[in-house]
Amino acid sequence: MNKEDIQGNWNELKGKLKQTYEDLTDDDLLLIEGKEEDLLGKLQQKLGKTKGEVRDVIEKLASRVVLSKKHNI
Repeated sequence: MNKEDIQGNWNELKGKLKQTYEDLTDDDLLLIEGKEEDLLGKLQQKLGKTKGEVRDVIEKLASRVVLSKKHNI
């Protein structure tokens, strides 16, 4: 999963993250281009996970979103 896939599907990923981690807010999930590390740091603090774990969660959800889009075409 690359950065473009994640950014291109960010709105759907935000929804999936909020479903999985109900205490996340839209402000927590604000993705600003060039500030991805800031987002990872914020999620790391909020979820009590390492940046690597947060990155893994995002990549797994992104893979599911991309796969579901491919199957719905």
